[in-house]
Amino acid sequence: MTTIDLTIHKDRRARAIQRAREQKIVIPTFAQMKDPAKIPAKVKESLKDVGLWDVDPRNLFRITWKNEPKSHGGGFGGVNWLELPPSLTGVKARIIVLVGKWFPTGAHKVGAAFGCLVPRLVTGQFDPTTQKAVWPSTGNYCRGGAYDSALLACTSIAILPEGMSKERFEWLEKIAGETIKTPGSESNVKEIFDKCWELRKSGQDLMIFNQFEEFGNYLWHYEITGHAMEEVVKQAAGPKGVYRGMASATGSAGTIASGDYMKQVFPGSLIVASEALQCPTLLENGFGAHRIEGIGDKHVPWIHNSKNTDMVVAIDDQAVVNISRLFNEPAGRKYLAAKGVPEAVVAQLDLLGFSGISNVLSAIKAAKYYEMDENDIMVTVLTDSMELYQSRLKEMHAELGEYSETDAAADFARYLHGQSTDNLLELRYEDRRRVHNLKYFTWVEQQGKTYAEIQSMWNERDYFTGVQKQAAEIDELIVEFNKEVGLG
Repeated sequence: MTTIDLTIHKDRRARAIQRAREQKIVIPTFAQMKDPAKIPAKVKESLKDVGLWDVDPRNLFRITWKNEPKSHGGGFGGVNWLELPPSLTGVKARIIVLVGKWFPTGAHKVGAAFGCLVPRLVTGQFDPTTQKAVWPSTGNYCRGGAYDSALLACTSIAILPEGMSKERFEWLEKIAGETIKTPGSESNVKEIFDKCWELRKSGQDLMIFNQFEEFGNYLWHYEITGHAMEEVVKQAAGPKGVYRGMASATGSAGTIASGDYMKQVFPGSLIVASEALQCPTLLENGFGAHRIEGIGDKHVPWIHNSKNTDMVVAIDDQAVVNISRLFNEPAGRKYLAAKGVPEAVVAQLDLLGFSGISNVLSAIKAAKYYEMDENDIMVTVLTDSMELYQSRLKEMHAELGEYSETDAAADFARYLHGQSTDNLLELRYEDRRRVHNLKYFTWVEQQGKTYAEIQSMWNERDYFTGVQKQAAEIDELIVEFNKEVGLG
């Protein structure tokens, strides 16, 4: 069993409390992010004058799946979700997606960053008055970390590959204290880790919040995203609906942790892990480079519960980029409407960013493999939206020219309704152990973990449950911290 370290450091905690008092910062609890009905009325009232992306500490309370879907002054409601019809997906199964656009920064990673930063802040392990918060990422996590740091009056360093979309860099220039571009693109995670070691040796006073090993990332998604999924399934299922499982890119293994929660609520349900076909690390110990921004690869994250993973699927990045045009170009949307996709759904397809499209394709492949019918429900997550990829659409338009009805017909037939069960593996016990063993090469050989740690992660039946139980304890620390800040 493992846990997040919640040791109190009194002197640094006192300085963090003083900083929060000066900046008028009140920190939300996990319980409030899970259920905004618990947010104080005066906070809700004050948010009526705050934009969703404003650098305002009150937006900490908008780190939830339940924001009203509007860019300014929104309140709270139910989980933002959408059901994709068979006319679009090509399968009978019900594909339900949680919508990440309506988080601050336009991506759900702001929650994962909160889960990593706040426990260390309220315990005094991290001192915002002296230390810099370092956020290694392939895109959205460092944006979320820089944003959370700004809201909490911390200096941040964002690290991400130089090949990511320009929207990310333009935004970071305004928010992050410093942005470091590492060589390569989505697949070059090791280069990010190498930069972290360089910073550690630089003598600077900093703390690195590495999402790939931080159990705060795991806990936030287990507790917040997991409960959001449960709420949506119970709302949508009706008398015949049966929850079958969730699909998610492995990424940093944060989002997929929600599957651990769902499997406890719905025993026998599936956790489907996906990755890029051009870099099939979990599928066949492979490597490479790809264009599905935001999912990371060429290693297995430390916090990935591989023993609880049922299937691995690999998605062709060509499918993702072509579908992004199908969903967003006028000719593509016109074609979809002509094929019977409801106009209300077509109008919302820009809610799917690159990784969201990949997640949906993963759910479709699983539905086909298990021959799911109209009563079966698969859930996945739209981590961000096409708002963060407009430059990619322009690049494709410049390179490939106008998107035509013929292009739309080909992409629809090949990449949506033509999805098959190739490049997919239902994991046996031996396969899960193989995936776990891949952690050795990154985490023991390169990143300082021990052989004993990696063995205990596999051999201890309850290894992950210690973290799962910590939300209430962290909430108690947050409540006490806020009390001492004294803002009411």
